[in-house]
Amino acid sequence: MSCNNSIDLNGKPFHFIGIGGIGMSALAYILAKRQVPVAGSDLRSSQITERLEKLGAYIFSSQEGKNLDYFRENPISPITQCNQTPQVICSTAIHPDNSEYQAAIDRGCPMFHRSDVLAALVAEYESIAVAGTHGKTTTSSLLGYVLLEAGVDPTVVVGGEVAAWGGNARVGEGRYLVAEADESDGSLVKLQPSIGIVTNIELDHPDHYQSLADVVDIFQTFAQNTKTLIGCIDCETVRSTLQPEITYSLDLKTGADYTVTNIHYQGKGTTATVWEQGTLLGEISLKLLGSHNLSNALAVIATARKIGIEFEAIKKSIGRFTGAKRRFEVYGEENSILFVDDYAHHPSELIATLTGAKLQIESKEAKRLVAIFQPHRYSRTEAFLQEFATAFSAADLVILTDIYSAGEAPTEINGAKLAKIMAEHHPKVIYHQNLSTLSQELETLLQPGDIALFLGAGNLNQIIPETMARLTEQKAA
Repeated sequence: MSCNNSIDLNGKPFHFIGIGGIGMSALAYILAKRQVPVAGSDLRSSQITERLEKLGAYIFSSQEGKNLDYFRENPISPITQCNQTPQVICSTAIHPDNSEYQAAIDRGCPMFHRSDVLAALVAEYESIAVAGTHGKTTTSSLLGYVLLEAGVDPTVVVGGEVAAWGGNARVGEGRYLVAEADESDGSLVKLQPSIGIVTNIELDHPDHYQSLADVVDIFQTFAQNTKTLIGCIDCETVRSTLQPEITYSLDLKTGADYTVTNIHYQGKGTTATVWEQGTLLGEISLKLLGSHNLSNALAVIATARKIGIEFEAIKKSIGRFTGAKRRFEVYGEENSILFVDDYAHHPSELIATLTGAKLQIESKEAKRLVAIFQPHRYSRTEAFLQEFATAFSAADLVILTDIYSAGEAPTEINGAKLAKIMAEHHPKVIYHQNLSTLSQELETLLQPGDIALFLGAGNLNQIIPETMARLTEQKAA
């Protein structure tokens, strides 16, 4: 997936294979908004693809070689023939045997990974790249929101949908670009931002990395490519393997440049007093729950202060931000049951999200925390089997589905085996293999006063509306 030529952002058309993906669609949106011709394919229509179509992108509902004829049959210019051969963009999720991918190679189309497009955009701006194993989407979304509210008018490319700009990307007129920087496939090394943020470093993608040391290598290269590195030294790996120019921590004793005191975690949010290199900045109030989100907010404060934004403006924006889609996203309440969706799929993320949700139980805003979890990838489940087994202590009831493969071939590990191991550590674990009938099962398992927290990076959240509808019918009966 490489080419001797470089990405051309000056009008040559782009064709995205898998354009509806959260990372691919954000880039396609930026290009289409800049009046660059865009087409692409995706097997499933969605709000994301519809948004792209409204911008003028042409979306195919199948992945076939003939899709690549679009710009030849609909020429941008009758004179400039080279414009009619698209630059083809793929993600790591596209397999080499994909017929559209193979056709692009056979036709000699310039082939690029989505990270090549992001790297080209990063090079055009004073860019801020948000990296880290966990917290990237929330941190980059919050940072984009703070910059937007401060009048900086940033361009933003993130891995989640944000209500403030109606999607996963926006194009601004300002000089800053905020981008979520993904380490999952090693492409992080292509980025050379003005400011880089590293929230934490863990092994999360055993399908790509052999060990934590391999992950560290990627982040060290990223750090070398970054003019100013901002890092969380609460993460021991960041602290011991990187040398951030600006540091932040939730522990005053670390001596970090940005830290907090007087922390109060509550069921409706968090308050804390913020310090900048020993000088009091003031108090923030954050609607997002838990210590992990306070750490994300501190990263945003450190970055916004670095580019000269006044603390009062930062404070106001942080207090108004309600989060990104699928990051403790509240769907609503039905029959006194609160339905929440969260993307957490790594043991560390699960612990952080469940701990944050438990605050609502402790503050008497709910009675039980019910975790409905869909494991993501066989490789990840197998690599962190024991960690998953002990990650749900904050939940009163755990309901486990089978593993979402994300394209991986099945292994000996499955949802039933994980449930059996989890039951050794948790008194209430229920395994329900069939996702299509889980909604019916939840109708009887959930009780008024529950927080029903749907967890995972797969398609589990698709059953939330159906489950809520069932409870509505049950109430009316």
